[in-house]
Amino acid sequence: MAFADNSLDIWTNFLGQNSLLQPLWDNLRLNYQDYVRSPLFPVVLTVSSYFIFCIPYLVCDIMGDRWPWVHQFKIQPSYRPTVSSLLHCTGVTLYNHVFLVLPASVAQWLWRPPADLPDQAPRLIELIVGVIGNLLLFDFQYFIWHLLHHRIRWLYITFHAIHHKYSSPFALATQCLGGWELVTVGFWTTLNPVVLKSHLLTTWVFMLVHVYVSVEDHCGYDFPWSTSRLIPFGIYGGPSKHDVHHQKPSTNFAPHFSHWDKIFGTHADFSFCNAMK
Repeated sequence: MAFADNSLDIWTNFLGQNSLLQPLWDNLRLNYQDYVRSPLFPVVLTVSSYFIFCIPYLVCDIMGDRWPWVHQFKIQPSYRPTVSSLLHCTGVTLYNHVFLVLPASVAQWLWRPPADLPDQAPRLIELIVGVIGNLLLFDFQYFIWHLLHHRIRWLYITFHAIHHKYSSPFALATQCLGGWELVTVGFWTTLNPVVLKSHLLTTWVFMLVHVYVSVEDHCGYDFPWSTSRLIPFGIYGGPSKHDVHHQKPSTNFAPHFSHWDKIFGTHADFSFCNAMK
């Protein structure tokens, strides 16, 4: 019992250290302040990380069954995205960011002063709690938005149908979205850290994590190291459950976690989808 208490104290002290993230934060605010203070920085961060996170899954799709050790984890093994579908999704993503996100960021640059950089970095435990809090808040917001856009036919046809062009999702389909959906998602992603009073470093880490798990949800592979397998008790959805949503769009509306779908009776496992075929 004493060993367990000592271990807990060690982890508590480690996570609560004020100086753990300070060298990283000092390097960013002192050497790159002109870049990180720009309203364009979050756009560059999220867009570049999006394509970087997509690349490994894109390679897996291209190699296909020539990599049987990878192909065994394909959720729908008979489907491989075509070149035209990859180009279509890339084109939609770039169009939305060039003609919607970039102008909005430039407009923000004109009326909003550059962000202040605090001297102190967040404690590691503050960063972790902040990232989880932002993910949970976004999960609730998008669940309601997503549910309404599936239940109200006009909303679905007008705004959301483009994302369901592909019943077997792949990484580059993650941001194959209508402009309204992209603006809404971007608004929440930007506003939530302000509402939760997150440190800028926490905000950027949240954005990176959010982009990664969104890509993973659409990747089409359920690897042993998938986030849903690492997080216990089935509280996280993951690629298998989002794959079910693309096959059976009346299920699994939450983007990340599974509790809202379980509460509202819209939760479904992959076994459900196979049984319905």
